[in-house]
Amino acid sequence: MSNAARLKAKVSNLADELVYLQQLIRFPSVTPNEAGAIAWLEQQLTQRGFSCELFECQGVSNLIAKYEFGPGSAFAFCGHIDVVPAAAERWRCDPFAGDIIDGEIYGRGAADMKGGVAAMLAATDRLLAAKPTQGQFYWLITSDEEGEAEFGSAEIAKHLANQGVRLDACLVGEPTADLHAGDTIKNGRRGALSARISVKGRAGHVAYPEHTVNAAHIGAQLAVALQQIHWHKDIEGSKTTLQVTGLHVPNSLDNLVPAQCQLTFNVRYSHGYRSNDVQDMVNQALAPWLNEIEISWERPCEPYYTSGGGNIDLIAVLESAIYACTHSYPKLSTSGGTSDGRFFANEHTQVVECGVRNHTIHQDNERVAVADLTAITDIYAQTLKQVFACS
Repeated sequence: MSNAARLKAKVSNLADELVYLQQLIRFPSVTPNEAGAIAWLEQQLTQRGFSCELFECQGVSNLIAKYEFGPGSAFAFCGHIDVVPAAAERWRCDPFAGDIIDGEIYGRGAADMKGGVAAMLAATDRLLAAKPTQGQFYWLITSDEEGEAEFGSAEIAKHLANQGVRLDACLVGEPTADLHAGDTIKNGRRGALSARISVKGRAGHVAYPEHTVNAAHIGAQLAVALQQIHWHKDIEGSKTTLQVTGLHVPNSLDNLVPAQCQLTFNVRYSHGYRSNDVQDMVNQALAPWLNEIEISWERPCEPYYTSGGGNIDLIAVLESAIYACTHSYPKLSTSGGTSDGRFFANEHTQVVECGVRNHTIHQDNERVAVADLTAITDIYAQTLKQVFACS
C-alpha cells in the first residue's frame, strides 16, 4: 500500500469530530481574522440544509445559521472560531496542523474552542440523521471572542433581536471541564470590571516628609481598603473577588517622595451585582481619598446566571445527557473568565456552557484528548436528541 493510500485509510478511520477539528485547527484564525474557518462552517451547514447568513462588522465575521424543523422551541449552539496567537517555536508540533500525539489533538484552539465547534458539527449530523420534526435550530458563530468582543456575539444578539428571534436556550461550547468532559458545566459567569487609579501627592525630599504627601503610601492604603470590601450579595458558587493587578510609581528615586502613583485592579463579581453597583461600593470604600485620586473604569462585562426552568430547562437537559453518557452528574459553576454567553442570556433565554477540559487553553501545546472530544460529542448529540424530542 502506498503512503497516500495509507494516509487516506487512516483519515477515513477517524471519527467525524476528529476530522472536523483537524480542519478547523488548520485555519490560522487569530482574532479577529476568520482565516477561512467561518466560510468553511457556512459551507458545511449549507450543505446540511441550514439557511446561513454571514455578515461582517468592523472586520469581524459573524455567522447565523438556521434549520427549521417545525413549530416548537428555539435552541442555539453558540461559539467562536478565533484563537489567541501561538509561538510555534515553543510547541511540540505546528500549532496549526492538528497533529494527534499520544491520543491528544494538538493545536491552537483545540480546546478553546474549536474542539467544541467540531463536536457540535458532528452532533448536528447525528440530529439530522434522526429527522426531527419540531423546533428551530440555530448556529451562532463569531471570530471575535478572544479580543474585545465588541463586534461579534454582541452584534449577533442585536441581529437576532432585530429579526424578532427569541431563543429559548443557548448552549455555549466553551471548555468547562476540570478532569474530563461533562464533569462541570457553567450555568453563568461572573461579571468583570477593571479600573485604573491615579494618585496625586506632593513631591519632596525624603528627609523632610512633613513637607510632602507620599502618593505611594496612599496607593498602599487604597490597596488595603479595596481588599476590605464586603461583598454581601455573594452566593455559594458565585463569589466576588477583587485583585490588585498593579502598583506603580513612575520615575522613582531613593531620595524623592513620589508625587504620583498608579494602581490598577480587576473585580470578578457575582451575578448579584451589576457594574454600577461595583463602582458604587468601590467609591464608598475609597471615600476618604476621593479628593486625592482619579478613577477610570475599563472593560465592563456584565454577569449572567441561569437557574433553570423555561421552555427548555437546559440545566436539566444537560444533566440528563451527561449522566446518560458518563454515568455521573456535573457540578455547576460560575468560575473562570467571561464568555459570550452574557450576550444571549436574558429572562427568557437559558444559557449554559459545556465543553472539553480547559487545562491547556491559551498555553503552548494546547490540546484535547481524543476521548474527551468523543465524549463531548456524545453529550451534545444526546442534548439535541432531548431538545428536539427525537425518538
